[in-house]
Amino acid sequence: MLTAILLGFGLGLRHAFDPDHTVAVSAIAARHRNPWVASWIGVSWGIGHGATLLLVGLAVIALGVVIPEALAEWLELCVGVALMGLGAVNVLAAAESVEQTGGEPALRSALARSGLVGLLHGLAGSGAVALLAVTSMPDPAAAVAYLAVFGAGTIGGMVAFSCALGVPFARIGAAGAARRWVSVGTGTLSLLVGAYLVCAMIYAQGILPLVS
Repeated sequence: MLTAILLGFGLGLRHAFDPDHTVAVSAIAARHRNPWVASWIGVSWGIGHGATLLLVGLAVIALGVVIPEALAEWLELCVGVALMGLGAVNVLAAAESVEQTGGEPALRSALARSGLVGLLHGLAGSGAVALLAVTSMPDPAAAVAYLAVFGAGTIGGMVAFSCALGVPFARIGAAGAARRWVSVGTGTLSLLVGAYLVCAMIYAQGILPLVS
């Protein structure tokens, strides 16, 4: 049991720092100047991610459900589209000089976006791979413990990352030009990573043939 707990927390902490995860949270947090807001964005992503993994993991444990690789690839495609959407929002907002104040309506919107992307990440790509460890646990109790601490580790890692982002974002928050550059930078990165994921998954699904 102790092994399952340590393994789950360590893998969850590492899983939070996957590139597509950090890019998504960075794009959402970049438009807020409050480190507290940034930390809640990380919590929202982690809860969405953990909820998906927990529900599916329990189905794997109780019913022996197997996650098809093709489904994980399609969900990865959805993550790519979501990243492109987040990036486009940041770039367009910067181009139009739209400044969010981080008030309650903006926070709710940011939390909703972050939670939705977290839900998608829960089963896409590496999230599906993380569930494979459930099947190697010695008993159901250890498997459930692994899922719980994996989710806690993921939330903890993402909160730490988003808080680290929030501090420099807060320092440049007063400078409109600097905020626009941050928004453009995170938006462009999100667009590029999203486009890469979309192209990779399209080729993986055989929708478009590789050029020989």
